[in-house]
Amino acid sequence: MARIAWLGLGRMGSGMAGRMVDAGHEVRVCNRTPGRAEPLVARGAILAATPREAVQDAAMIVAMVADDPASRAVWLGPDGALAGTPAPGAFAVECSTISRPHVLDLARQAAERGLRYLDAPVTGLPAAAAAGALTLFVGADPAHLDAARPLLEPLCANIVHFGDVGAGTSYKLMQNLLGSIQIAATAEALRTAELAGLDLPIVVDTLSQGGAASPTVVRVARLILADAHDHDIDFTAALRLKDTRLGVEAADTLGTPAALGHTALDIFTRLVAAGHGDLAETKVIDLLRE
Repeated sequence: MARIAWLGLGRMGSGMAGRMVDAGHEVRVCNRTPGRAEPLVARGAILAATPREAVQDAAMIVAMVADDPASRAVWLGPDGALAGTPAPGAFAVECSTISRPHVLDLARQAAERGLRYLDAPVTGLPAAAAAGALTLFVGADPAHLDAARPLLEPLCANIVHFGDVGAGTSYKLMQNLLGSIQIAATAEALRTAELAGLDLPIVVDTLSQGGAASPTVVRVARLILADAHDHDIDFTAALRLKDTRLGVEAADTLGTPAALGHTALDIFTRLVAAGHGDLAETKVIDLLRE
């Protein structure tokens, strides 16, 4: 068993860290709000005061946080993970959905400190994280990924290697931008059905079985029908806006028009500006009802 440093205990991070605890690893956790660590500590994790403290002698450091600023906070600075002393050749694994420029900069700094960096954003909801059923989208040196696979095993059902560092994030941003477009389009379709006087339960059931269905369309349509925007939230509007913005920025950098992406960005920008950032991304239906 190995010593693992875990940075970030949101709903996804907590579920993933729990998998490492249950696999028998010595898991040192650090989170901006220490109280979130209590359930994991009760299961055997060790709470560290800072990322620097958490990584002491660690064979693997994993971060699962919300955005670029949160990632910088846990990795960089005098109390960050890169200021600590992990085991020689330790793996630095960034599972957060963050910008590609930050990934490349972080990978460079990690390599300068002798760490083996894996760009490894994930796909899946919190229930999948807790069940070890995620998919990891990896950008890394193939040798580094092969060496890390036994340690990554408790986290995921599948690992897709897209290429060098940055490739995993490039794919994740493209996928999430597509998801944002689907969410906005699903809300627009259901609002159109409402205005046409159609019965929404019948619409959602029929849509879920039709050719336009996708896992995202089905999930979002059912959540919109349930009107469950303020509880049991898997993904907030603020996080959806962040992912949409990063996806559009990545597309713009590559010279892709991304017209639908920009439209989705405008919709989720307005949703968060209206004060709904902490509610579920499916709250977008009410924006269209105004």
